[in-house]
Amino acid sequence: MSSYLELTARQRIPAIFDSGSFEEFLPPSSRVASPHLAQLDAPVSFDDGVVVGRGLLGGQVVFGAAQEGGFMGGAVGEVHGAKLVGMLRRAVDEGAQAVLLLLESGGVRLHEANAGLIAVSEVMRAMLDAREAGIPVIAVIGGSNGCFGGMGISARCANTVIMSEEGRLAMSGPEVIETANGVEEFDSRDRALVWRTTGGKHRYLLGDCQVLVPDDTAAFRAAALQAIADVAAGGAQLTLEDLLAEQGMLARRLADTEGLAEPMDVWKGLGIPDPAGVPMLEAEAFMALAARHRLDYRPAPQAAAQPATPTGEQ
Repeated sequence: MSSYLELTARQRIPAIFDSGSFEEFLPPSSRVASPHLAQLDAPVSFDDGVVVGRGLLGGQVVFGAAQEGGFMGGAVGEVHGAKLVGMLRRAVDEGAQAVLLLLESGGVRLHEANAGLIAVSEVMRAMLDAREAGIPVIAVIGGSNGCFGGMGISARCANTVIMSEEGRLAMSGPEVIETANGVEEFDSRDRALVWRTTGGKHRYLLGDCQVLVPDDTAAFRAAALQAIADVAAGGAQLTLEDLLAEQGMLARRLADTEGLAEPMDVWKGLGIPDPAGVPMLEAEAFMALAARHRLDYRPAPQAAAQPATPTGEQ
Protein backbone atom coordinates (compact mmCIF):
# COMPACT_ATOMS: atom_id res chain seq x y z
CA MET A 1 0.00 0.00 0.00
CA SER A 2 1.41 3.40 -1.04
CA SER A 3 0.03 6.54 0.65
CA TYR A 4 -1.35 9.13 -1.77
CA LEU A 5 -1.41 11.70 1.03
CA GLU A 6 2.35 11.65 1.51
CA LEU A 7 3.26 12.18 -2.16
CA THR A 8 4.05 15.44 -3.94
CA ALA A 9 2.24 16.43 -7.12
CA ARG A 10 5.16 15.17 -9.23
CA GLN A 11 5.08 11.83 -7.42
CA ARG A 12 1.31 11.43 -7.74
CA ILE A 13 1.31 11.73 -11.54
CA PRO A 14 3.45 8.60 -12.20
CA ALA A 15 1.69 6.76 -9.38
CA ILE A 16 -1.71 7.21 -11.05
CA PHE A 17 -0.95 7.31 -14.78
CA ASP A 18 0.49 4.38 -16.77
CA SER A 19 4.21 4.13 -16.20
CA GLY A 20 6.31 6.46 -18.37
CA SER A 21 3.31 7.72 -20.38
CA PHE A 22 2.85 11.25 -19.02
CA GLU A 23 4.01 14.17 -21.17
CA GLU A 24 4.15 17.44 -19.23
CA PHE A 25 3.13 20.72 -20.82
CA LEU A 26 5.16 23.78 -19.72
CA PRO A 27 7.55 21.92 -17.40
CA PRO A 28 9.79 23.82 -14.95
CA SER A 29 12.45 24.14 -17.64
CA SER A 30 10.08 26.48 -19.50
CA ARG A 31 10.40 28.95 -16.59
CA VAL A 32 6.74 30.04 -16.72
CA ALA A 33 6.29 31.58 -13.27
CA SER A 34 3.94 34.10 -11.74
CA PRO A 35 5.00 37.71 -12.48
CA HIS A 36 2.91 38.94 -9.54
CA LEU A 37 4.90 37.00 -6.94
CA ALA A 38 8.19 38.25 -8.33
CA GLN A 39 6.99 41.85 -8.09
CA LEU A 40 6.20 41.27 -4.41
CA ASP A 41 9.57 39.60 -3.76
CA ALA A 42 7.67 36.42 -2.86
CA PRO A 43 9.09 32.95 -3.62
CA VAL A 44 8.20 31.60 -7.06
CA SER A 45 8.04 28.10 -8.51
CA PHE A 46 8.98 27.44 -12.11
CA ASP A 47 5.86 25.30 -12.60
CA ASP A 48 3.74 27.78 -10.54
CA GLY A 49 2.59 24.97 -8.29
CA VAL A 50 0.80 22.79 -10.84
CA VAL A 51 1.76 19.97 -13.21
CA VAL A 52 -0.32 19.68 -16.40
CA GLY A 53 -0.04 17.32 -19.32
CA ARG A 54 -1.27 14.24 -21.15
CA GLY A 55 -0.73 10.54 -20.56
CA LEU A 56 -2.30 7.13 -20.57
CA LEU A 57 -4.54 5.71 -17.87
CA GLY A 58 -5.34 2.08 -18.44
CA GLY A 59 -4.29 2.62 -22.06
CA GLN A 60 -6.73 5.53 -22.52
CA VAL A 61 -5.56 9.02 -23.50
CA VAL A 62 -6.24 11.10 -20.41
CA PHE A 63 -5.25 14.72 -19.80
CA GLY A 64 -4.33 15.49 -16.23
CA ALA A 65 -3.19 18.02 -13.67
CA ALA A 66 -1.76 17.79 -10.16
CA GLN A 67 -1.64 20.74 -7.79
CA GLU A 68 1.38 21.01 -5.47
CA GLY A 69 0.22 21.60 -1.91
CA GLY A 70 3.80 22.27 -0.84
CA PHE A 71 3.89 25.54 -2.82
CA MET A 72 1.61 28.15 -1.25
CA GLY A 73 -0.82 25.42 -0.26
CA GLY A 74 -1.67 24.74 -3.90
CA ALA A 75 -3.25 28.19 -4.14
CA VAL A 76 -4.31 29.41 -7.58
CA GLY A 77 -2.80 32.43 -9.30
CA GLU A 78 -2.96 33.74 -12.85
CA VAL A 79 -0.37 31.38 -14.37
CA HIS A 80 -1.47 28.40 -12.29
CA GLY A 81 -5.05 28.85 -13.47
CA ALA A 82 -4.03 29.50 -17.07
CA LYS A 83 -2.15 26.19 -17.15
CA LEU A 84 -5.26 24.34 -15.95
CA VAL A 85 -7.47 26.11 -18.48
CA GLY A 86 -5.03 25.48 -21.34
CA MET A 87 -4.84 21.79 -20.47
CA LEU A 88 -8.64 21.48 -20.38
CA ARG A 89 -9.05 23.27 -23.72
CA ARG A 90 -6.39 21.13 -25.34
CA ALA A 91 -8.17 18.03 -24.04
CA VAL A 92 -11.26 19.17 -25.95
CA ASP A 93 -9.28 20.02 -29.09
CA GLU A 94 -7.60 16.61 -29.13
CA GLY A 95 -10.69 14.61 -28.15
CA ALA A 96 -9.28 13.16 -24.92
CA GLN A 97 -11.04 10.20 -23.36
CA ALA A 98 -11.06 11.90 -19.95
CA VAL A 99 -9.55 14.60 -17.76
CA LEU A 100 -8.18 13.72 -14.32
CA LEU A 101 -7.63 16.53 -11.80
CA LEU A 102 -5.52 15.72 -8.73
CA LEU A 103 -6.63 18.66 -6.59
CA GLU A 104 -4.94 20.07 -3.49
CA SER A 105 -5.55 23.75 -2.92
CA GLY A 106 -6.45 26.27 -0.26
CA GLY A 107 -8.13 28.47 -2.89
CA VAL A 108 -6.97 31.69 -4.52
CA ARG A 109 -3.65 33.38 -3.68
CA LEU A 110 -4.20 36.61 -1.80
CA HIS A 111 -1.08 37.89 -3.55
CA GLU A 112 -2.89 37.75 -6.89
CA ALA A 113 -6.42 38.56 -5.75
CA ASN A 114 -8.58 39.40 -8.78
CA ALA A 115 -6.29 37.62 -11.24
CA GLY A 116 -6.64 34.42 -9.20
CA LEU A 117 -10.41 34.77 -8.89
CA ILE A 118 -10.76 35.24 -12.64
CA ALA A 119 -8.49 32.23 -13.20
CA VAL A 120 -10.70 29.99 -11.05
CA SER A 121 -13.84 31.10 -12.89
CA GLU A 122 -12.12 30.25 -16.19
CA VAL A 123 -11.16 26.81 -14.83
CA MET A 124 -14.80 26.10 -13.95
CA ARG A 125 -15.97 27.17 -17.39
CA ALA A 126 -13.30 25.03 -19.06
CA MET A 127 -14.35 22.01 -16.97
CA LEU A 128 -17.98 22.42 -18.07
CA ASP A 129 -16.86 22.90 -21.68
CA ALA A 130 -14.95 19.61 -21.49
CA ARG A 131 -18.03 17.86 -20.14
CA GLU A 132 -20.18 19.40 -22.89
CA ALA A 133 -17.72 17.92 -25.40
CA GLY A 134 -18.44 14.48 -23.91
CA ILE A 135 -15.20 14.22 -21.96
CA PRO A 136 -15.54 12.86 -18.40
CA VAL A 137 -13.90 15.12 -15.80
CA ILE A 138 -12.82 13.33 -12.63
CA ALA A 139 -11.59 15.12 -9.49
CA VAL A 140 -9.37 13.38 -6.94
CA ILE A 141 -8.97 14.84 -3.43
CA GLY A 142 -6.60 13.20 -0.98
CA GLY A 143 -3.85 15.70 -0.15
CA SER A 144 -3.03 17.10 3.28
CA ASN A 145 -4.10 20.64 2.35
CA GLY A 146 -7.57 19.57 1.22
CA CYS A 147 -9.56 21.35 -1.48
CA PHE A 148 -11.05 24.69 -0.46
CA GLY A 149 -12.12 28.05 -1.81
CA GLY A 150 -12.49 28.40 -5.55
CA MET A 151 -11.03 24.96 -6.18
CA GLY A 152 -13.57 23.48 -3.77
CA ILE A 153 -16.27 24.90 -6.04
CA SER A 154 -14.40 23.74 -9.14
CA ALA A 155 -14.24 20.19 -7.82
CA ARG A 156 -18.04 20.05 -7.74
CA CYS A 157 -18.09 20.94 -11.45
CA ALA A 158 -16.56 17.53 -12.17
CA ASN A 159 -18.62 14.48 -13.09
CA THR A 160 -17.21 12.48 -10.19
CA VAL A 161 -15.36 13.42 -7.02
CA ILE A 162 -13.13 10.72 -5.53
CA MET A 163 -11.88 11.26 -1.97
CA SER A 164 -10.08 9.51 0.83
CA GLU A 165 -11.12 10.04 4.44
CA GLU A 166 -7.97 12.14 4.86
CA GLY A 167 -8.97 14.45 2.01
CA ARG A 168 -11.09 17.49 2.82
CA LEU A 169 -13.55 19.46 0.68
CA ALA A 170 -15.39 22.69 1.46
CA MET A 171 -15.95 26.24 0.30
CA SER A 172 -14.22 27.95 3.23
CA GLY A 173 -11.33 26.42 5.14
CA PRO A 174 -11.53 26.00 8.93
CA GLU A 175 -9.04 28.83 9.58
CA VAL A 176 -11.01 31.19 7.34
CA ILE A 177 -14.27 30.45 9.16
CA GLU A 178 -12.62 30.92 12.56
CA THR A 179 -11.02 34.20 11.49
CA ALA A 180 -14.29 35.57 10.15
CA ASN A 181 -16.69 34.36 12.84
CA GLY A 182 -14.60 33.40 15.87
CA VAL A 183 -13.57 30.16 17.50
CA GLU A 184 -17.08 29.76 18.89
CA GLU A 185 -18.30 29.25 15.32
CA PHE A 186 -15.54 26.83 14.31
CA ASP A 187 -12.43 25.75 16.18
CA SER A 188 -9.83 25.09 13.49
CA ARG A 189 -7.56 23.41 16.07
CA ASP A 190 -10.14 20.70 16.74
CA ARG A 191 -8.84 18.21 14.19
CA ALA A 192 -11.61 15.70 14.85
CA LEU A 193 -14.24 18.37 14.21
CA VAL A 194 -12.45 19.55 11.05
CA TRP A 195 -12.41 16.05 9.56
CA ARG A 196 -15.99 15.30 10.65
CA THR A 197 -17.13 18.48 8.91
CA THR A 198 -14.99 18.58 5.76
CA GLY A 199 -13.52 15.07 5.45
CA GLY A 200 -14.28 12.44 2.84
CA LYS A 201 -16.80 10.45 4.88
CA HIS A 202 -19.04 13.42 5.60
CA ARG A 203 -18.79 14.64 2.02
CA TYR A 204 -19.76 11.19 0.76
CA LEU A 205 -22.81 11.02 3.04
CA LEU A 206 -23.89 14.52 1.94
CA GLY A 207 -23.59 13.63 -1.77
CA ASP A 208 -20.65 15.96 -2.50
CA CYS A 209 -18.33 13.02 -3.13
CA GLN A 210 -19.30 9.96 -5.15
CA VAL A 211 -16.46 7.57 -4.25
CA LEU A 212 -14.51 7.07 -1.02
CA VAL A 213 -11.28 5.06 -1.11
CA PRO A 214 -8.48 4.32 1.35
CA ASP A 215 -5.35 6.48 1.27
CA ASP A 216 -3.68 4.31 -1.35
CA THR A 217 -2.48 5.31 -4.82
CA ALA A 218 -3.60 2.01 -6.34
CA ALA A 219 -7.11 2.52 -4.93
CA PHE A 220 -7.28 6.04 -6.34
CA ARG A 221 -6.09 4.79 -9.73
CA ALA A 222 -8.64 1.99 -9.83
CA ALA A 223 -11.45 4.31 -8.73
CA ALA A 224 -10.49 6.84 -11.44
CA LEU A 225 -10.58 4.14 -14.11
CA GLN A 226 -13.99 2.96 -12.91
CA ALA A 227 -15.36 6.50 -12.73
CA ILE A 228 -14.25 7.26 -16.29
CA ALA A 229 -16.00 4.11 -17.53
CA ASP A 230 -19.18 4.85 -15.58
CA VAL A 231 -19.40 8.47 -16.72
CA ALA A 232 -18.65 7.56 -20.34
CA ALA A 233 -21.51 5.06 -20.23
CA GLY A 234 -23.99 7.58 -18.81
CA GLY A 235 -22.83 10.73 -20.60
CA ALA A 236 -20.49 13.45 -19.37
CA GLN A 237 -22.69 16.43 -20.27
CA LEU A 238 -24.42 18.50 -17.60
CA THR A 239 -28.14 18.52 -18.41
CA LEU A 240 -31.09 20.53 -17.13
CA GLU A 241 -32.39 17.36 -15.49
CA ASP A 242 -29.08 16.98 -13.65
CA LEU A 243 -29.27 20.55 -12.38
CA LEU A 244 -32.87 20.15 -11.20
CA ALA A 245 -32.00 16.90 -9.41
CA GLU A 246 -29.01 18.56 -7.74
CA GLN A 247 -31.13 21.52 -6.69
CA GLY A 248 -33.72 19.17 -5.23
CA MET A 249 -31.05 17.29 -3.30
CA LEU A 250 -29.62 20.52 -1.88
CA ALA A 251 -33.07 21.75 -0.85
CA ARG A 252 -33.75 18.47 1.01
CA ARG A 253 -30.33 18.60 2.62
CA LEU A 254 -30.84 22.16 3.82
CA ALA A 255 -34.26 21.37 5.28
CA ASP A 256 -33.13 18.13 6.94
CA THR A 257 -30.01 19.59 8.55
CA GLU A 258 -31.42 22.94 9.71
CA GLY A 259 -30.16 23.71 13.20
CA LEU A 260 -27.70 20.79 13.26
CA ALA A 261 -24.16 21.96 14.04
CA GLU A 262 -22.59 18.54 14.62
CA PRO A 263 -22.00 16.20 11.65
CA MET A 264 -22.73 13.16 13.82
CA ASP A 265 -26.27 14.45 14.29
CA VAL A 266 -26.62 14.54 10.50
CA TRP A 267 -25.32 10.97 10.24
CA LYS A 268 -27.84 9.86 12.85
CA GLY A 269 -30.59 11.47 10.79
CA LEU A 270 -29.43 9.44 7.81
CA GLY A 271 -30.21 6.27 9.74
CA ILE A 272 -26.72 5.33 10.91
CA PRO A 273 -27.24 3.67 14.31
CA ASP A 274 -23.79 4.43 15.77
CA PRO A 275 -22.60 7.75 14.31
CA ALA A 276 -19.83 8.05 16.91
CA GLY A 277 -18.21 4.95 15.41
CA VAL A 278 -18.08 6.30 11.85
CA PRO A 279 -14.71 8.12 12.20
CA MET A 280 -13.05 4.87 13.28
CA LEU A 281 -14.17 2.84 10.25
CA GLU A 282 -11.80 1.97 7.41
CA ALA A 283 -12.98 3.04 3.95
CA GLU A 284 -14.29 -0.39 2.94
CA ALA A 285 -16.24 -0.85 6.18
CA PHE A 286 -17.63 2.67 5.92
CA MET A 287 -18.85 2.11 2.37
CA ALA A 288 -20.51 -1.13 3.45
CA LEU A 289 -22.23 0.70 6.31
CA ALA A 290 -23.39 3.50 4.02
CA ALA A 291 -24.81 0.98 1.57
CA ARG A 292 -26.88 -0.66 4.32
CA HIS A 293 -28.57 2.54 5.44
CA ARG A 294 -30.77 5.19 3.93
CA LEU A 295 -28.91 7.99 2.17
CA ASP A 296 -31.15 10.94 1.31
CA TYR A 297 -28.34 12.74 -0.50
CA ARG A 298 -27.18 10.00 -2.83
CA PRO A 299 -25.88 11.49 -6.13
CA ALA A 300 -27.67 11.05 -9.42
CA PRO A 301 -27.16 7.54 -10.88
CA GLN A 302 -25.29 8.76 -13.97
CA ALA A 303 -22.61 10.40 -11.80
CA ALA A 304 -22.28 7.60 -9.26
CA ALA A 305 -19.31 5.27 -9.22
CA GLN A 306 -18.51 2.49 -6.78
CA PRO A 307 -14.98 2.11 -5.43
CA ALA A 308 -13.12 -0.48 -7.40
CA THR A 309 -10.71 -3.13 -6.21
CA PRO A 310 -7.22 -2.18 -7.43
CA THR A 311 -6.26 -4.46 -10.29
CA GLY A 312 -3.84 -4.46 -13.20
CA GLU A 313 -0.34 -3.14 -13.66
CA GLN A 314 0.54 0.50 -13.97
